[in-house]
Amino acid sequence: MSRASRLAPRARRLRVAGMWTLKGLLAVMFLAAAAAKLIGHPMMVSEFEMIGFGQGFRIFTGLVELVAAFMLLWPPSAFLGALVLLAVCAGAFVAQVGVLHGDLVHVVALALLVAPVAWSTRPNARCGAPA
Repeated sequence: MSRASRLAPRARRLRVAGMWTLKGLLAVMFLAAAAAKLIGHPMMVSEFEMIGFGQGFRIFTGLVELVAAFMLLWPPSAFLGALVLLAVCAGAFVAQVGVLHGDLVHVVALALLVAPVAWSTRPNARCGAPA
């Protein structure tokens, strides 16, 4: 058995473990963001007031983040969950640029972390998929 063939299963296990770790951390981050929106944290209330879509949109966004964060953790729905979270990041980016003039770094950083999850969990992907 060659060295490369001995390392392949280990490398795959490390990739899968890394992807699960990333998905878990992202789920926690988006669950925290959803909780802040759903409990009506004053900063969230203020930001959504400035956006102008009303507080119902804050609740809707929080519910979308909540569901999508859990979807990341269930392999059959991880791809769709990642796509939904990318859409949330895109919406947050537009809101930050157009209305809030605030912190773009966090929005872009989250999107850059969600993108590889979407890529690796896409249908017919090998990385991160169950064996």
